Amino acid sequence: MFLRFPWLISRRRLLIAVLIDSALFSLLYSLAFHGRFDSWPGFSLPLTWLLEVWLLASYVLGRYHSHRESSWARAVDQLSRSLAALLLCIGLYLAYYWLTATAFGAEDSRGFLLPVLLGFAALSSLSQAVLAAIVQGGQKATHQWLLLGSPDLASELQRQLAWSRLRVDVGHCDSPSLVNSASSASGVVVANFQALDSHQLQQLLLLQNGGLPVLSLLGWSERVLQRFPPELLNPADLLRGDFTIPQGSIQLRLKRLGDVLLSAVLLVLALPLLGLACLLIWLEDRGPVLYSQLRSGLGGNPYRVWKLRSMRVDAERHGAQWVGQRDSRITRIGRVLRLTRIDELPQLLAVLTGEMSLIGPRPERPEFEAELERQIPHYRLRHWMRPGLSGWAQVNYPYGASVEDAANKLSYDLYYLRNFSFWLDLLILFKTMRLVFNAQGAIPQTL
Repeated sequence: MFLRFPWLISRRRLLIAVLIDSALFSLLYSLAFHGRFDSWPGFSLPLTWLLEVWLLASYVLGRYHSHRESSWARAVDQLSRSLAALLLCIGLYLAYYWLTATAFGAEDSRGFLLPVLLGFAALSSLSQAVLAAIVQGGQKATHQWLLLGSPDLASELQRQLAWSRLRVDVGHCDSPSLVNSASSASGVVVANFQALDSHQLQQLLLLQNGGLPVLSLLGWSERVLQRFPPELLNPADLLRGDFTIPQGSIQLRLKRLGDVLLSAVLLVLALPLLGLACLLIWLEDRGPVLYSQLRSGLGGNPYRVWKLRSMRVDAERHGAQWVGQRDSRITRIGRVLRLTRIDELPQLLAVLTGEMSLIGPRPERPEFEAELERQIPHYRLRHWMRPGLSGWAQVNYPYGASVEDAANKLSYDLYYLRNFSFWLDLLILFKTMRLVFNAQGAIPQTL
């Protein structure tokens, strides 16, 4: 399977923001160093770490994401988030100085590094506010795609767009007027290339040569929705192996190595937090602090998962059931644990033993899966990879508790299967950190 990065297309604003901050930081530090020592600085590993911490903190704090407030409110919000990231960097700098008793390569550099950080935070806030204004001002009101297919399919695509991150509209098009109709469109979606005659194919080639995207349903779903609704897939898409990851591949071996190393480190770091959480759970109702359930793992094989208890002890006295919005079974401590996802931490043991991965489709309970497989096409495809603590569905879709929610989450899982790579795992990991920091965890929401 070749590496695929279609998710980068919709993150150009993020990439530009990261490049601007990196260039500003390097430029300011180099000019300050040259002004102080009359020479240009060399490479500094600790300084590189400081920049990486800034970039990661900025992402987690939401500095690189567009907000729809007024221009003034957006500027104030950007400044407050920049100050938070700056305080983190200064704290790390002081900790580094205290531990090593040295500065970044030169004793005298301490005198100007903190002013450089302050100036950088101000310029970064200004540049990000300008970038956000440019992006919002240049956005098209609606991206209009034309569908060569049935009107019913056009209606289905419109329904799927309810969860799209883009403002997109799909209109049905009759092939005789295709060239004229597509002149102002963002692209053409073809339901079935095999059903087109030579005249239609020539029209599409003419449009494509003119720079207009001509995509299949699969390509359009990947580009616009960034997910694959299972009802839009056909057997040919599956038989081509687009959703198959060869077992034993280098990508999977690297993923497993990363799972073991990172989960071991996280487990050690989380021990104090786990101890405090267990104490609070016990103090609330004097019940057990852990609970276990059977979940479906790789290949659909069941395994036992352990989590911190976030519900009442008798929560399932009437049998297994979905977690609802404002579910009365969730305890007060449990709501905090779910929002911050601390209740998931014991599953790091399952990652170490190989039953789970850090990133992958979330495991479902066998009690629900029989019904889900009956109602949702291709549901078992999600079992082709180890289940994960977090996944593409978890960072893009709110916690759901219905068959419809399960179908929508499956569409994201299928996207992950087709585009699995180390870089996509890294993106999901960072997005998970942002959700945890902003306390947007496993609580059902209304779309």
